[in-house]
Amino acid sequence: QVQLVESGGGLVQVGGSLRLSCAASGRPLSRYAMGWFRQAPGKEREFVGAISWNDGYTYYSDTIKGRFTISRDTAKNTGYLQMNSLKPEDTAVYYCAAKNYYGVRLATEKDYDYWGQGTQVTVSS
Repeated sequence: QVQLVESGGGLVQVGGSLRLSCAASGRPLSRYAMGWFRQAPGKEREFVGAISWNDGYTYYSDTIKGRFTISRDTAKNTGYLQMNSLKPEDTAVYYCAAKNYYGVRLATEKDYDYWGQGTQVTVSS
């Protein structure tokens, strides 16, 4: 069993940056994939990107490619979502998720078994 806890959300102005963290506990995430999703009010949950824990390979949604970067610290069992050049449309609750899977191309909710509680990101104009 894996528990995930996100942190780092908040209020930021347009063009600003935030870094979200996703701390995992219960077991090391070796041979896991960690994904990031977001859900804006009234919209479906949307894939942001994912990282393969073993080798650090990443995979991003075209919507955020070039502005967001996913990384991980294997020693801390923690993943990160660095968000730059934030726009009002990036406002959402951001979730991390994990699955025991050696790879990175997991881009739908049903692909993941474990989820964090979410953290709110609000971008003000």
